[in-house]
Amino acid sequence: MIRPNLGWRSVAVLSAACLALAACGDSKSDSPATGATTGGGAAPGDGVLKIGTILPQTGSLAFLGPPEFAGVDLAIKEINDNGGVNGKPVQIQHMDSGDTSTDIATQSVNKLLTDKTDVIIGAASSSVSLSVIDKITGAGVVQISPANTSTAFTTYNDHGLYFRTAPPDTLQGRVLGDLIVQDGNQTTGMLVLNDSYGVGLAQNAKAEIESGGGKVVESVTYDPKAADFSADVAKIKAANPDAIAIIGFDETKKIVPKLVEAGLKTKKWYFVDGNIADYSKDFPAGTLNGYKGTQPGAETKADFKTKLLGVNKDLKDFNYAAESYDATILAALAATEAGSDNPAEIAKHLTTVSKGGEKCTTYKACVDLIKAKKDIDFDGASGPISFNDAGDPAEATIGVYTYGPDNKLLPDVKFQSGKI
Repeated sequence: MIRPNLGWRSVAVLSAACLALAACGDSKSDSPATGATTGGGAAPGDGVLKIGTILPQTGSLAFLGPPEFAGVDLAIKEINDNGGVNGKPVQIQHMDSGDTSTDIATQSVNKLLTDKTDVIIGAASSSVSLSVIDKITGAGVVQISPANTSTAFTTYNDHGLYFRTAPPDTLQGRVLGDLIVQDGNQTTGMLVLNDSYGVGLAQNAKAEIESGGGKVVESVTYDPKAADFSADVAKIKAANPDAIAIIGFDETKKIVPKLVEAGLKTKKWYFVDGNIADYSKDFPAGTLNGYKGTQPGAETKADFKTKLLGVNKDLKDFNYAAESYDATILAALAATEAGSDNPAEIAKHLTTVSKGGEKCTTYKACVDLIKAKKDIDFDGASGPISFNDAGDPAEATIGVYTYGPDNKLLPDVKFQSGKI
């Protein structure tokens, strides 16, 4: 379902809408830790923190939209239920990011900038974010993505205004590559989405595979808008690998049938965060049974899932809900600590509220510490964030998931944490 542009609302009005609706440059000139330089010069704060989202309502990552919107909406409710920011309710405006086949993200960003948004949460797709990051940060507005994993952002010239709560693919690539090797696969074939996310993740996974003694015998970079993937799959079949890594988005629904037709179900398949989803309605039972995938993010606790379902009872996946929630809470905490909704001030404080102080795990607990003049260290639903100078989380967790006979992910998940 496409979520309409609701305009600025306080949480009381937004909650009703929530119930109705419900991956991924140059060297960084300024780090968040040393003070942000706003490219276009942010206007002074007006006293009201305005948060906008550019998250997928349509396009190849639309399946990620519901949990991400739910994460943001849950955070907004908790923030406003506990006094808002600097004595005023936070305002939220949701917009669509679409995907790279459209210009929806640019239109959405233009709208949010016109409406004097202080912080923009999104996009989910790294390529979409790369298409609008200059417009956002150049206008002096903070951007926090809950799902961008491309390594391109680590060194991007974003004026110290870009952050992400999802880890760069250096970590997911290591976990994926190590998983493939540890499962006993000597050779691997890769089907790779041709964008910064797909190519970057594949490179990191390949490096880990080869350092572990394995070999990537074929890597096919494909156009996600292709009408047919038979030729791409044929190249993988000809290489006869032990394992097949599918690094892509929603076009995976077209790739999987071609793998089956090619007789490749005897191989071990591996998915990633861009395509690890519930496929129970897409493929015959047993199609994905036993196959594995990796997904950044710590375990989604049962009580957090219950809260998310209170926002959107129809949620089937929880991908990046925690990261979206944490991005929103962090923005509010930074504005609280700064005593201002000025984006430049928020950027300066995003790092300080995420590490190095007294631990707190809820908005209320953290705000109480700030009011008591304490330095805080927010640990969120997605785990410790601890932004480094590049705006990346300094440490993160990757989950290793397995599909059951119904093409749904099994609840038994192995989590691996590591430094970025």
